[in-house]
Amino acid sequence: MNKKQILYYKNILGAVSSRASCNRAIVGAILVRNRSIISTGYNGSPRGLQHCDDIGHLISNNHCVRTIHAEVNAILCAARNGININGCELYSSYKPCFQCMKIIINSGIKRVFYFNDYKDDFQKEFEKNKYCKFIKIKCVE
Repeated sequence: MNKKQILYYKNILGAVSSRASCNRAIVGAILVRNRSIISTGYNGSPRGLQHCDDIGHLISNNHCVRTIHAEVNAILCAARNGININGCELYSSYKPCFQCMKIIINSGIKRVFYFNDYKDDFQKEFEKNKYCKFIKIKCVE
């Protein structure tokens, strides 16, 4: 992957993440197959429900549980539209949390590229899988 392509995806992630409706984490995700974007997602409440930006956060164990994470929303958007994501790549503003990692692995996504670290206590356990690689992209400008 060349620098120009990385910047292209990073800029699109910026636009997608601008739709996030939970200001605790402004995250975007895109699913890519053969260098074509097939789905996008951002942090937000389930369809038809109110957003954190409108009514406040719903906090449990220091995490907002009102929202669905960007990575999962990208996967769900593809599913809702009948798009096969097996073998795709996912690009994300941040490293997926361990819950998202489990979903990503089982969905058939082969590689995840992320720009910023997000640390939780269980990520290392799920990074050790043989089906999906998690790769940090060093900042490119």
